[in-house]
This record gives sequence, C-alpha cells and structure tokens, in this order.
Amino acid sequence: MEVHSTAIVDSSAQIGAGTTVGAGALIEADVEIGRDCQIEAYAIIRKRARLGDAVKVDSFAVIGGDPQALGFDPSMVSHVEIGDRTVIREAVTVNRASSAVAKTVIGEDCFLMANSHVAHDCVLEDGVILANNAMIAGHVRIGEKTFVGGGAGIHQFCRIGAHCMIAGNATITADVPPYVMAAERNEVHGLNLVGLRRGQFEQSEIKDLKRCYRAVFFGGGNLKKKAETAAREHEFGTTNLGANFLKFFETGKRGFIQSTRD
Repeated sequence: MEVHSTAIVDSSAQIGAGTTVGAGALIEADVEIGRDCQIEAYAIIRKRARLGDAVKVDSFAVIGGDPQALGFDPSMVSHVEIGDRTVIREAVTVNRASSAVAKTVIGEDCFLMANSHVAHDCVLEDGVILANNAMIAGHVRIGEKTFVGGGAGIHQFCRIGAHCMIAGNATITADVPPYVMAAERNEVHGLNLVGLRRGQFEQSEIKDLKRCYRAVFFGGGNLKKKAETAAREHEFGTTNLGANFLKFFETGKRGFIQSTRD
C-alpha cells in the first residue's frame, strides 16, 4: 500500500495490499478498499463505501456521496459497493443508497466514463459501460454488458435489460427489454446484433430472439400481452435468449419503449 503524504485517510478505513492513494485524495471513515486499487489525486471516497480489488477511481470522482433526494437524512447509514476491476473516470459521481435496507451497486468490470452520474439505489450489473455525461436516476437497474451512450438520461425506476445499446443523448423514461437498441425518446431501433455477436451467442439463439422480437414489436398492440401470447406458443422462446426477452415483459411499472415501425 502506498499513500501520498497529502492524502487524508481516516484511521478506520481498510485499504488492501498494493493499493495506491494519490495526492489530496480523501478516504472517509469505515471505507473498505480492496487490493491493487488506484485512487488518483483528489478523488473522494465517502464513508462506508466498499471497493473491490483492482478498482480505479480517477481524479475528482466522488464515491458514496449523499443521495440528491429531498428529505434525505444524511445521518442515515447506507452503502455503495463497487465491483472488482471497475474503472471510474474523472468527476464521476456515485451516490449511496437512500435507505438502510438498500445499497447502490456497481458490478465487476464496469467502465464509468468522465462526468457520468449514478444516483442512489441503482444497480449496474457486470460489464456495464456509461459514456461521458450519462445520467442515471435513482432506483434504475441496468443489465450486464449494456452500453449507455454519452449524454443519455435514464428516468428513475426504469429497468434496462442486458446487452442493450442506448444511443447518445437518448431520453429513456420506460423499461428497455434486453438485447435491443434504444434511441431518441423511448424508441426501440431493433436488436443489438453487433453486441450479441460480440457476446458469442449462438446463431440459433439469435434466430429465436429475432422471432420473439418480431412477435412483440411488429404490428402494434399491447407489448406485455403480445409477449405473454408468444411465451405460450412453442415456436417462441425456445432458447434462453428468447425466453429471457419475453420474460422481461412480465414485470415493470413504467411501461416499455415503443417501435416506430408500423
């Protein structure tokens, strides 16, 4: 462990072997930082934050700050957790949870680019990427290996499925099913086929997913009911990819993004 002489580290903080803490960094009480992490100059790790191994936090990032929520009691104990090998670039903010029974979670191998924001009670699963200035409101859940483009805004309580591509400057106020591309304001723009190929899914899985996508999004109508109908028919959801896509429509309170295709 190597801590710069100008860094401020609370005596109760636990810092793993091989971790470096840069000039002017602040690490508050009861913080836990794993092995081989890099806490760069002037980064701020607020009280009770937990970082896994090989995490990088760049300059002026703030991890575990209070939720930006009216009526929040700063004396309440809550947490934020950052998974192994996640990279958090300059001026990123990740807020702690808004209640003692919840926590804000950033999974393993995530990449949060400069100036992106993750609000209280969010869960970002493994491999999520947020491009510069992406804005994730409270209680949002983002599935594994989803990419959120620069300047995109995600409304509170939305669910974003796995392996999605959210376009830059998109406005998302409804749930986004897994494996799709979303753009503009709540518009679905087809399947994220490039991401699926990179994920090394089998062609049989992708073909099944295409059938499920067409069954739900083509021809108008209630998406939840169409997904339920497709799930009852033997030709749809015959693989995990297709079944997961249809299952996503079973829950959610914000509705779903819509196709602009007739």
